Amino acid sequence: MRTAMLLFGLLLGAAPALAQATYSNVDSAALQALMDRGVAVIDIRTPGEWKETGTVKGAHRITAFDDSGRPVPDFTARLAAVAKPGDEVALICRSGNRTKVTADALTRQLGYARVYNVERGMRSWLAENRPVER
Repeated sequence: MRTAMLLFGLLLGAAPALAQATYSNVDSAALQALMDRGVAVIDIRTPGEWKETGTVKGAHRITAFDDSGRPVPDFTARLAAVAKPGDEVALICRSGNRTKVTADALTRQLGYARVYNVERGMRSWLAENRPVER
């Protein structure tokens, strides 16, 4: 019985590493289509970046990494207040690099199954003259 419990514990501990959950990369046009369906958009940049460029209209501003690149401790709690693991959620940053890391963590470690990473992020959104709010 003890061996079975130990094996069960090891399997549970290994489960996150075995998870094959992935996220989807989308462009600005696909992001707009997601928004039109009511998918929550999370802008994970810093307040300084929001001030500099504005944000996608209606995006939730939840910083994931501080100015030094360290993870913000309350990010997951603030995200969960907006989107639960079963909800669709789109992530946007300046170029798509931070959101790629964040999307991977959400899908592989936190149980989010429908995550979209906006490739080229706000750079692409702005280059296409899409609307922002300040």
